[in-house]
This record gives sequence, C-alpha cells and structure tokens, in this order.
Amino acid sequence: MNTLTIASLAAVFIGVLLPLYCFVVYPLVLNIAPRRYRKAIKPEEIEQWPSVTVVIPVYNGKDTIFAKLTQILDLDYPKDKLHILVVSDASDDGTNEIARSFEDRGVEVVVLEERGGKTAAENAARDYLRGDVVFSTDAAVSVDGQALKHLVAPFADPEVGVTTGRIFSVKGDGGHGLDAESWYNGYDMRLRQLETELYGVVGAAGAIFASRRELHEDMVPSALSRDFAAPLIAREKGFRSLLIPEATCAVARGMGLGPEYRRKVRTMTRGLETLYFKRHLANPAKYGVFAWMLWSHKVARWLIPVGCGVATIGVGLLAPTSKIAAVLFVAAIFCIGGAFVAFRWPGGRPPRALSIIAFGVGGIMAGLQAWIAALRGELNPVWEPTKRGSLGGGPTSQA
Repeated sequence: MNTLTIASLAAVFIGVLLPLYCFVVYPLVLNIAPRRYRKAIKPEEIEQWPSVTVVIPVYNGKDTIFAKLTQILDLDYPKDKLHILVVSDASDDGTNEIARSFEDRGVEVVVLEERGGKTAAENAARDYLRGDVVFSTDAAVSVDGQALKHLVAPFADPEVGVTTGRIFSVKGDGGHGLDAESWYNGYDMRLRQLETELYGVVGAAGAIFASRRELHEDMVPSALSRDFAAPLIAREKGFRSLLIPEATCAVARGMGLGPEYRRKVRTMTRGLETLYFKRHLANPAKYGVFAWMLWSHKVARWLIPVGCGVATIGVGLLAPTSKIAAVLFVAAIFCIGGAFVAFRWPGGRPPRALSIIAFGVGGIMAGLQAWIAALRGELNPVWEPTKRGSLGGGPTSQA
C-alpha cells in the first residue's frame, strides 16, 4: 500500500468519523451522562419578578416592527417591570416612524446614525438598559405570549446567567420553506436540551435569548455574534446557560436556497471568529465539561465540511482501484450535480428531494467558504437580512 493510498484512506476515515461523532456519539454521551444540576426554575415558583429590558435590533423592518411591538406589549409579564427598547440600525424605510408611534405606550426608540450591524445595535443598547434582565429578540420572529416569563424565571437561580428559547421553523405564507432546515433545527434544539440537562448550552438562539444585565454590558466586537458570545461570557464569569423549551419562538423558513446558503456562510464565519475571540474557553483543563461541549457541538461540527471535502478527494483518488470507492465517488458527483440543478431551478422552488440534497451539499460548501473567509479575517458586520417567508402577511427578514 503506497503513501497516496494511505493518505486517501485517512481522508475518507476523517470524513466519516467527524459526522459520526457529532451526530451519533456526542448525543449518545449526553444521553447517558449523569445529571448534576436541578431543573430550571418555573414561573409558578416566582413571587417577585425582576425588571426586564426587551432589546429589539432592527434594520429596515417596516413590514414587521408594528406586529412585533404589538406582540411584545401583549406579553404576559408585569407591565411596570417591562422596558421595551428598539435600536434601529440606521433604518431608512419608515421603520423609525412606526416604532416611534409606540412611544406613548412606553417604547423607547434609539436610531443609530450609521449602519453597524446587529451586534453593533445590541452593543449600543447597553447605554439604555434599565432592567436587571435583558431579553433580546429579532423583529421578524413571533414569540409566544408566555415565553418571557419562562425565560426570566430561571434567573432566580444565582448560577444561571443566560437563557434561550426553543425555535420552531415554519413555512409561513411564502410557500418556499425548506423542509430540511426544519428537520435540522429540530435536531439542534434536542441537542441543546441534552446539553442543558448535563451542564448548559454553548450557544444561544439569536432570535430569543435573555441574559443578566451585567453580562449584556460586556462589549462584543460588531463583526461577531452576541448570541454565541453570550453563553461564553456567562461561562467566563461562572454562570450556566440554559435552553428553556417552554419559551417558544416561530421563525419562517428561508425563501430560497441561495439566501439560505449566504446566511450559512455568514453565520458560520461569524461563529468561527467569535470562538477565536473566546478561544481560551476551549481549554478542557480549565473549563472541563463546557470545553468538551464547545469542541463537540461547535468545532467538530464546523470541521465536517472540511472532512467531507477531503473525503471526496480521497474517494476520487481511490476510485480507479476500488469499486466501493468508485460507487461512492459517483454518488458524491450525483449529489453535487443535484445541488447545482436545485440552485439553478427556475423560480427557485425545486422538488423536495432536490431541495434536501441541495441543503446538505450547500451546507458543506458554505462551511468551506466560511473557513476560507474566517482564515482570511474577512469581517462583515453589516449585511442585508435574509428574506424569509412571512408568518402572516408580507415578506419578513431575519439577520
């Protein structure tokens, strides 16, 4: 067996091992590991509710901000404990005027003069916070009326620093929903629940999460992701971060493969840069279980596109001398071709089977592009929000 063959087999082994560990071994270990902490405190156990500032960063959200503020004002939470803060990232489409129409109902509106991106808007909110707890939510998502109480109640436990909700991916009225996105999201929520039961999550959902005020006051560079950084900051300061499944949030699925691909590149690039910013937390000698979960949930999963890339090359090199490798290589080419056809499908709505293939292949390609962007240091704090199917009337957008 020559050196090239050994290298090719090693590449295939790595390509198989990474997803096997991430999607089989890691969840299995989480399932069987002993639980060390009490369950999250429930709303019915709370006698005195803390004050809350609701932060809604928005850019050109005229189609969603009215419904969002109406919904937030209707949340089941003591009104005298609620402070609603809209931070407009230099919107110029009428969003500011709509938000200001709620000022007589206690909504505070801050308009940034120059666009800085979502994280910059969240950073700007630090100067206006009043609540002991900060609840961050996107303008284009639908939050359940009981969600805020479920997110806030666990803070009665002094060990809890961040809580995040359960996201449901729904088709909305756009009709362009990606089924695979919904399936993957459901898997990820289950994984976060297992992490919570063992120790705590290593990342929050940007559409719905809450943190102690002193944690939100930490500056996060505008090119990074505050929702990912929040549990990292919490762990640095000795707090746990929990998924609260009763705090639900509906997010419309992507309206096309192209926008979903660009979102994946952006999200993973920012994730890699955020992890590098807090890379000391990946030290298992100091951070133990949390570091292991960070490696397993984030790093290993982000390495899957690289593993799949080298495995495809390895299979291609083995194909001339191995029938099994030849079949696998043909299958890989077929999937890549199917994804290409799906991305080029007229109207952007390919058949479901092609959409699923494109979702998987597109995720791998997006991951490779994200690694390249991150290694080059390509920071992109400002972008056009992803267009998604509406949850009720008109298109929506989400960072």
